[in-house]
Formats: sequence, structure tokens, C-alpha cells
Amino acid sequence: MIEILTTGAANSVQDLGRFGYLDAGVSRSGAMDAPALELANRMIGNDANMAAIEVAIFPFRLRFGQATLVAVTGADCPVTLNGILYPSWWALPVRTGDVLELGLPRSGARAYVAVSGGLGVPAVLGSASTDLKSGWGGLDGRGLRRGDRLDTGFAPMTATGLPAGFGLDPSEIGGSETDIGERPIRVLPGAEYGSFEPAAVEALEAAAWQVTDDANRQGYRLSGPALTLTQKLELHSHGIMPGTVQVPPSGQPIIQLAEANTCGGYPKIAHVIEADLWRLGQSPVGSRLRFSVVSRAEAVAALRNLRAAVDRAAAFFALARKDKAHPERLAALSRAKT
Repeated sequence: MIEILTTGAANSVQDLGRFGYLDAGVSRSGAMDAPALELANRMIGNDANMAAIEVAIFPFRLRFGQATLVAVTGADCPVTLNGILYPSWWALPVRTGDVLELGLPRSGARAYVAVSGGLGVPAVLGSASTDLKSGWGGLDGRGLRRGDRLDTGFAPMTATGLPAGFGLDPSEIGGSETDIGERPIRVLPGAEYGSFEPAAVEALEAAAWQVTDDANRQGYRLSGPALTLTQKLELHSHGIMPGTVQVPPSGQPIIQLAEANTCGGYPKIAHVIEADLWRLGQSPVGSRLRFSVVSRAEAVAALRNLRAAVDRAAAFFALARKDKAHPERLAALSRAKT
């Protein structure tokens, strides 16, 4: 069991998402940074899709009601256990009564906390993810509150299983980018890409788009030059997904994200490739995005490369857990490239 001590309403229980129900109007939900959630689980021997906590409001504090293993990934934020500082992207054992705290991120926007055995929340339509917009899944379909208690699953490894702890440099898998400069986001042309003015098509890649404060798990509204159509379009509502870049009459694009609507009628100028969705999840309000249009082949290759990097990291984690009796080897492994 874990008890929430300090939190915000945007912090929630998530897994990798709810798939197969878009035709029924059910959003995918799931982690905004899916690779980070998966790797938090795989650090401590969990299945990739076990429920964990997505932290978007800091500071975040929780107390452990039993000895277990915990892993923190995602945003580069200060991680302390009973006041002792640890790196981000780190796994370590905890004892009954220990208090974990995540401070304000130095970069990134969301952190993930996984515990051995996962979180004991019921699955809704095959997923433990919280859909904050619809009010289901997770813990009573809502964000976490102070005093909430979450059951944890069976922990096959004891709290003495990782005496040294271990971690990973997220830059080895392309993660943990700084908030300085522009975040590169690759996109495919959308269905109505050819219906926009040449100047708008040029601006899509030439401009630096800022994430406004109208940003949440449903989507980000961006600020930049107005994207104009060659002529007014009357479109029926049609299917959209996380990553779809729509352009309303204001000309300011909206990127649909984890809790995206399942249909909409605004023209679609682009679609963020699957391999870069995590970059959006780690883009805080005020950060700037730089789009680049790529081919389908490049998008597929990028997804394969990301999958390979995640699998290499998971193999490292498995090896690190086997070397738990050799702290000096473990320290060397934590510095090794995947």
C-alpha cells in the first residue's frame, strides 16, 4: 500500500493506454510519455503495462506502507527518499514508512513512479488508465488527492533485492531533453495538408510553435503564425487520434494528445509520428516546438529505433537486477551505454 501525502489533481494512475474502442468514442488515455512509464516498470521487473503514477504537478510525496521496490523515470526532477537525494531515472528498495518526494523538474513535464507488482486498481475496458475527461479508470476516474491510498501488487523481490539501486542516463534512449531551445517534432502530412496556403505549409516547419497555457492531457493549443486555408472547408466530423494536428478557424493549431477526442471536424494539417509523442508529453507550457515533415518510411524507422532503444534499456535493467550482489559492477553498469 502507498499513501499520497502531497499531490495535484492532474496526477493520476496510468498504464500504456486503452486500445480498441475509438469507434465507440472511448479515448486511448494512457501515459503521455509511454516509453518512460514502460521503462519505470521494466526497471523493477514489472510487466511493461502495469499501472503506475503519472506526476504532472509537483512537488509530489508519498509514503510506503510496505517494503518494496520503486522506480522513477520521465522528467529530470529531484528525487529524495527520506530526504536523501537520488538521481532521476533510478530504481531502489524502500522500507515500510519511507517517504518519496519528487521536486520541480529541471527539464521535462511529467515523471512516472512505478512500484513492484504494480498498483491495485481495477481495469476498465482492459486498462487501468485514468480518463480524466470522462471520469473513469484509475482511482475512481479522478486525479489523486492527499490521503488517497493505493494497493500495490505482490512484490516478488524484497526490499533488500537492490542494495545499491541502479539507473540509466535517459539520453541513451533519446529522453530527458532540456527545456532550452526548440524541441524537434516530426510529423506526417495530414489529410488536408494540400488545402492550406503555401505560406501556411512553409510556416508549419519554419516557425517555432509555443505551447500555450491551454494545455492538458486532451491536447495542446499552440501559438505562432496563423495557418490559413486556400478556401473555406466544410468537413464532416471524422476520426482523430493522439498526434493529430488540427487547425481551427483561428489558424492556431491544436495537437490532440492522450485523451484526444475520437472525432472532430477541423482541417488536419499534420500528424505527429508515434515515436515523437513522448516529446510532447515532456513539453511544458511555454516550451517551443519545431516541426519537420517526414515520410512514412522515416516514421516507421523512427518507431523501430525507439522500440529497439527501449528493449536495450530493458535488457540492461534485467542484467542490473542479476548483479545486485555486486554493487561495484552495478555502478559501472549504470554508467554504461545501452
